[in-house]
Amino acid sequence: MSRSRLLLGAFGLAAVVDLLSLAAGFDAGHAVAKPLLMPLLALWAVLRRAPRLLMAALLFGWGGDVLLLSDAEPAFLAGMGCFAAGHVCYLVLFGRYGSRYAVPRARAALLALGYATALVATVALLWPDLPADLRLPVAGYSLLLTAMAYRAAIRLGLFTGLGGALFLLSDSLIATGVADWPQPPAPDFWIMLTYIAAQALLAGGTLGALNARRAPAATYGEMRAV
Repeated sequence: MSRSRLLLGAFGLAAVVDLLSLAAGFDAGHAVAKPLLMPLLALWAVLRRAPRLLMAALLFGWGGDVLLLSDAEPAFLAGMGCFAAGHVCYLVLFGRYGSRYAVPRARAALLALGYATALVATVALLWPDLPADLRLPVAGYSLLLTAMAYRAAIRLGLFTGLGGALFLLSDSLIATGVADWPQPPAPDFWIMLTYIAAQALLAGGTLGALNARRAPAATYGEMRAV
């Protein structure tokens, strides 16, 4: 078995352990498994010749994961800052390596309208229930996250776009918890499930799109060699 598959399997195992620990209320299992997720995914991406910006986004995600293991407000703000830095990396990555013509203009316009509407509605509804000192940070972070999700959808195809949407859903669940809104059963389980899927789809979708573009060049080079 290749090292790439071993790392992907280890990432999957860590994800299963983390989710089962959350479902069972086993905090120690979550504390051990969660910090392993992004480093394993990043190492897998390295073996797949990932751009440095993708590596940086995943490692900033790891920083956010570790910080959010604490319930203290300073750790929450620092974790949000780490994830915000990761979204900046994703935005630059999608702008540098994505295609302007990945989706038709009409679909891109509809996606822009949908994401803008979701952003305004979410911030407006959450605003009164958020702690006063978190309102502006959450609003700014939400704008950055929505921009990342939108650019993922229009620049690098279906899987990357789905990853951005799931990241938005995961963080929306966190925000509603901070605002003390009613939560689904085992909210941490759903937050991590959507987050893990989001990061995996963002990484895998990006690498899949880049590898698809490398393939024609490799084929052409092989033809020249013959």
